[in-house]
Amino acid sequence: MQYSSLQDFLKKGVPELFKGPLALILIEDTAAATETIKHHLDAGFPNVAVFANDALPIPGELEARIQRVTWDMAEEAPTTTIVNAVIEACPGRWLYYCYNAEFLFFPFCEQRSIGEMIAFNVEERRDTVLTYVIDLYAGDLRKFPNAVDLDGALMDKSGYYALNRTDRWNNALDRQMDFYGGLRWRFEEHIPTKKRRIDRVALFKAKPGLTLSEEHIFSDPEYNTYACPWHHNITATICSFRTAKALKRNPGSTYDIKTLRWHNSVPFEWGSQQLMDLGLMEPGQWF
Repeated sequence: MQYSSLQDFLKKGVPELFKGPLALILIEDTAAATETIKHHLDAGFPNVAVFANDALPIPGELEARIQRVTWDMAEEAPTTTIVNAVIEACPGRWLYYCYNAEFLFFPFCEQRSIGEMIAFNVEERRDTVLTYVIDLYAGDLRKFPNAVDLDGALMDKSGYYALNRTDRWNNALDRQMDFYGGLRWRFEEHIPTKKRRIDRVALFKAKPGLTLSEEHIFSDPEYNTYACPWHHNITATICSFRTAKALKRNPGSTYDIKTLRWHNSVPFEWGSQQLMDLGLMEPGQWF
């Protein structure tokens, strides 16, 4: 289905959603757009809303399975505008949001669907799943000047860390941490301070009054926690070329960066086991 605007989608598209979670994919450019849509359909999302310019080509077999919304990504704060509007329109529904050239992985995703993971999380009395944004990048920037190489993607195997998140009085917040690493850490001189975190609660249950900030932080503190008080919970990853693209697109960094490789670069295997082995997501109590 095609919708002319966000408001058109909220009015006509939301009532027509299938039962189950809704994925919101925000298309910023053409890089890996088709692959991103297909990946999330294959993950088991029964509803996928793609926000994109009308000029974006989407194969017919994929377009028939999505809800396409005309959207100008040049508008101010498009992420919060879209996500907060959908939260308000869909109380009680599980939502997920990402950008093109980003790919969701969760434990055992090769054998289990997103719906199964959410069902387990509900049994755990959790309304969120913390996701870590793990940078992917091309090894050869001369051959892939936009830093996107799906067949030869690299990732960092180490260099990730976390710091306690604090309030304005510098008190540590309960079960909230700021996570860092990847390209945003290695090339931090080119990344604004408020955009260096790699944690994003991208999968969550909408509820009345909930809002998302531009820093990817929710108005409800419990939604920003990495686990419940009594044990570890399942986490997921969003494997993303977005930072690599930005570093090579921006004039302030593109000429300073000759390669994104370093001694801890490893080939990305496009599977959940590698991410669990590296400690970049965990199954919690889900086996």
